[in-house]
Formats: sequence, C-alpha cells, structure tokens
Amino acid sequence: MAIYQFKDFTPKTNNSNYISDSAQVIGNCSLGENANIWFNTVIRGDVNKIIIGENTNVQDLSMLHVTEVSDLIIGKNVSIGHSVTLHGCEIGDGCLIGMGAVVLDDAIIGEGSIVAGGSLVPPRKKFPKHSMIMGNPAKVVRELTPEEIHNVTNHYKSYLGYAKEFQTDCKRID
Repeated sequence: MAIYQFKDFTPKTNNSNYISDSAQVIGNCSLGENANIWFNTVIRGDVNKIIIGENTNVQDLSMLHVTEVSDLIIGKNVSIGHSVTLHGCEIGDGCLIGMGAVVLDDAIIGEGSIVAGGSLVPPRKKFPKHSMIMGNPAKVVRELTPEEIHNVTNHYKSYLGYAKEFQTDCKRID
C-alpha cells in the first residue's frame, strides 16, 4: 500500500483496515474501523477531506477525490463497486454504488440506496433513502423493496470476510 502525507495532512488509518498494496491513500483522508480498500484504488484528499465510514469497502480501480469546496463523505456499511468514481459527494449509510458508476460534486445519495452500475449522478442531485437510482443522467426509478433494502444494507459483510482472508492468506510472490 502507499500512504502519502500531503502538506500537513497524513491519512488516518488503523490496524483494522485492509488496504491492498497497490492502493494509494493521499492526504486528508480518514478511514473508519474495518474499512477496506482494494487493488489500484486511488483516494486523494489533497484539496479537501475524505471520510470513509466503518465497515465500508472501496473496490478495485475506484477513484475518490474532492473539490476545494466539497468534501467526500461516505457513510458506514457502504459497498463501492469496482471502477467507481466519487467526486466531492455524500454517500449515505448502507448504500451500494454499482460498478462503473460516477457520482459528482455535491450529489447526495440517501441511506440504503443503490446506484446502478454505469450510472452518472450529476452535480448537486439529491436522492431520498431506499432509492433505486439509475441512468445517465441518473434518476430514481423506484423505491427499493424491504428485501432489497435488507440485502443492500448487509452487502458490506461479504467484504469484511474477504478483507480478513486477504490480510492473512494473500502473499505477494514477485
């Protein structure tokens, strides 16, 4: 892993975090308990802060960044899918952000929601909790069912297990 101090800011991590060796965490970033950061992810808190909640996973090839006026705040128990871009936005607790989705400046995703893979959430869009959000530009297509809410708000648990396995069973051999 590559943890970089930037100016006066050093990322706040802890022993419960799994951060893959190819991930880069830079500057004004804070990772909650059991947050796990996967291969080739870049988390760049250079001009503002990034907060990642407890038990949240940021999967492979994702890019997290901020603007000079907008923090990036990710709640607890969130799953950020592969190749997601989050830029100066807010993601509520228990959300699932699908593969390849883009969420832009000052957008707010309500708790327990799904942003479908490949969706583009424009700047300043706000979505209520328990929403199925999809499209380009993204919009609410329906409210999630109770079963979907249960599934999405518990998805992070799989990645807690994967992180523990990778901490003990993944060895670099080159």
